[in-house]
Amino acid sequence: MKSRETLIRLKKFQVDEKRRKVAQIEAMIADFDRMAGDLEREIKHEQDRAGIHDPSHFAYPTYAKAAIGRRENLKRSADELKVQLDDAKAVLGEAFEELKKVEMLDERDHAREKAEQNAREQSELDRIAAMRFTAGSAHA
Repeated sequence: MKSRETLIRLKKFQVDEKRRKVAQIEAMIADFDRMAGDLEREIKHEQDRAGIHDPSHFAYPTYAKAAIGRRENLKRSADELKVQLDDAKAVLGEAFEELKKVEMLDERDHAREKAEQNAREQSELDRIAAMRFTAGSAHA
């Protein structure tokens, strides 16, 4: 049973690692979305300041053009991370299923051992009761 306990600890560690990876990717996506939102506000502010909202206009602010490029890069990176997140969640689900299988096997083994011990104890109690009954019958 010692190896099963070690296996359970290993599976729990693997699940925790997968959870951390999922959380890390989610945090990166949130950061990218936040930064893209900040850039969006900066673009809007720059457009309002210049009074030009058409990026193809010859006098469109250079900073706004650069910010649009950075915002698009962030959105593209966030989209790529979302694919990685889906994959990481699938791997986490598989690791969790493996952990549950090992834990269920362990629980089944413990239940079987407990049932065997209960049967041995009951057998011993039955033997003692039979001895007392036999002893009581002999005196009567």
